[in-house]
Amino acid sequence: MIKEVKILRTEVLSDNWYVLKKITYEYLKRDGTRLTQTREAYDRGNGATILLYNREQQTVILTRQFRLPTFINGNDSGMLIEACAGLLDRDNPEDCIRRETEEETGYKVTEVRKIFEAYMSPGSVTEILYFFVAEYVKAMKVNEGGGAEHEEENIEVLELPIDKAMDMIGTGGIKDGKTIMLLQYAKLHRLL
Repeated sequence: MIKEVKILRTEVLSDNWYVLKKITYEYLKRDGTRLTQTREAYDRGNGATILLYNREQQTVILTRQFRLPTFINGNDSGMLIEACAGLLDRDNPEDCIRRETEEETGYKVTEVRKIFEAYMSPGSVTEILYFFVAEYVKAMKVNEGGGAEHEEENIEVLELPIDKAMDMIGTGGIKDGKTIMLLQYAKLHRLL
């Protein structure tokens, strides 16, 4: 496929928070003709996400925080309930998700299990997200969580019964794609 795609021009439109590029490319169609298109791609780096679950209590750990894009798209409060997640920066996915779990939720997990990886918005964002699950118990709680102060995070940690979290998908209380995928994975694979 690489031979069939040729980048003609790349222009950086913004390098403020992340990098937004305008790319002109051509590719070979199935009928043998070449098509030239221009698209924008947002590069924010790759990330990792995790669902913490407690089999005995039948609970999961989620977070709630303000998300500006949801606010400007009609989410009245801008608050979103999500699974813990973060950008890889220079870490591998496993180290990243262990660090993010402790920063955001206060739980120190050592054993994490990668379940899959997915592009979350491939039409416009370059990010691939690595999905993990890990069991937690109360003894793993080493701090209050809430996010990294230097990143100006303001995260509320939630412990919810799995059935309530699943119901919140149907009622609109949980609208985050990665979180829905993780909760459905947990139910499908009988983690809880």
